[in-house]
Amino acid sequence: MSNGYGISNWQDAKDIYARLDNLTSQPIYSISDDELARVLDHFDTKCAKSKEITTEAKQYIPGGVQHNLAFNYPFPICIEKAEGAYLYDRDGNQYIDFLQAGGPTILGSNYKPVRDKVIELIKTCGPVTGLFHEAELLLAKEINKHMPNVEMFRMLGSGTESVMAAIRVARNATKAKRIIKVGGAYHGWSDQMVYGLKIPGSRSFLESHGIPRSCYGTTDEVRPNDLNMLEAMLKRNRLRGGTAAVIVEPVGPESGTRPIDFDYNKGVRRLCDKYGCLFIFDEVVTGFRVGLGGAQGYFDVVPDLTIFGKVVAGGYPSAGGVGGKKEFVSGMAAGVGTMMKRAYVGGTLAANPLSSFAGYCAIQEIEKTDACVKAGQAGDRLANGLQQLVDKYALPFVVYNQGSIVHLECSGAMSFDFSSMFLLGSVIPLLKTKPEMLRRKVAMEEMGAAYMAHGIVTLAGSRLYTSLADTDEVVDEALNRFEDVFKTVTVCTRNLDK
Repeated sequence: MSNGYGISNWQDAKDIYARLDNLTSQPIYSISDDELARVLDHFDTKCAKSKEITTEAKQYIPGGVQHNLAFNYPFPICIEKAEGAYLYDRDGNQYIDFLQAGGPTILGSNYKPVRDKVIELIKTCGPVTGLFHEAELLLAKEINKHMPNVEMFRMLGSGTESVMAAIRVARNATKAKRIIKVGGAYHGWSDQMVYGLKIPGSRSFLESHGIPRSCYGTTDEVRPNDLNMLEAMLKRNRLRGGTAAVIVEPVGPESGTRPIDFDYNKGVRRLCDKYGCLFIFDEVVTGFRVGLGGAQGYFDVVPDLTIFGKVVAGGYPSAGGVGGKKEFVSGMAAGVGTMMKRAYVGGTLAANPLSSFAGYCAIQEIEKTDACVKAGQAGDRLANGLQQLVDKYALPFVVYNQGSIVHLECSGAMSFDFSSMFLLGSVIPLLKTKPEMLRRKVAMEEMGAAYMAHGIVTLAGSRLYTSLADTDEVVDEALNRFEDVFKTVTVCTRNLDK
């Protein structure tokens, strides 16, 4: 990791896919009936205050929580304190935090040096003025310092808004309409992007409720890690007005849940140049997590546009933005509309003083502490330890990591792929397999609940983000707790149809 990046080695994608295929061919493994009963009793007795407040919340909030990450089986936990590697709930329970707010807080939660500077700013300026603040410039320059390809940066309120803006910029620049995304990838929840989410080849059959089918008229989906399929789609689009952009998550869809070959992004870059479309890197998770230079620095690839989120506000709200080459990003210039054809973007609270300054301070602290490398080392230690436990208990689970992004696939709920079925024009394979996918999803939720009952917070029981705060002692304690769960795992015989 002497190159300043947190990924010590790039694991072979074909090997990971082979292990995932083996996982989904096996019976479903989950915690035993006795352990599930113990876990549910733990939540009822040890998390009673969380249960009370989140039960009441369901009367006023859809589903009881405001963010998808906050939903957990059997009920959400109400967090009152976040500090470093730990979270503390309403009942006083302590958790090792491998969620890290979905990825942005690579310094650890509520990092004091950033918090102190933000408090000072609030005392003098307040969180928002509606007018320019120097922190906007400081943040843009700091990003450019570490990612020279980001010649200009326009801050927005979220990753979803940033993807919408980038697509608008690409269409304005190329005069083409079609957007190609990789199946399974998440690029926000705008109508045109809720397509092929989680499961490649699922198109609009799983998550697109409430969205008119016409919204997908210019969105195309290709199989992960398949340059041949991508080029075939680009050729096809030549007959349909051309492709405006190809958008990727640079470590693979869903933060590397579906990994890619190391040279995949360079292959996409070549194809974008060949067919005259823009290349968009969605670095919402990877930007300033895999390294200060982002995934584009790690892979040595120059995207035309880069999507930011999360860390550009230092873990504070209003986290998003679009950066890239001046010739494209300058098309989002602020101001009242003119005769110039520009890509309109907005956001009243975007680039507010608090968020801009927090992002600037956080990136400086990441550089100062070498946080990306240290978090990556913690991710390696965690992944290696989990693999040893999987081997010790002869479980079919799949463990791998991209530095500080650690994957622990216990059920294979998200490992299905229906990319090829559309070549035959049939959705029958998806419909037949959906019940099995849902059963494996239930098993994944049960495993996540077991981890939480043992004091470990994960993302959906299958993804873990490490941070600067995860010392060897923290990781080793987490591994002890994971072992307590793995000891109880067996082939599941109970009914998972819920």
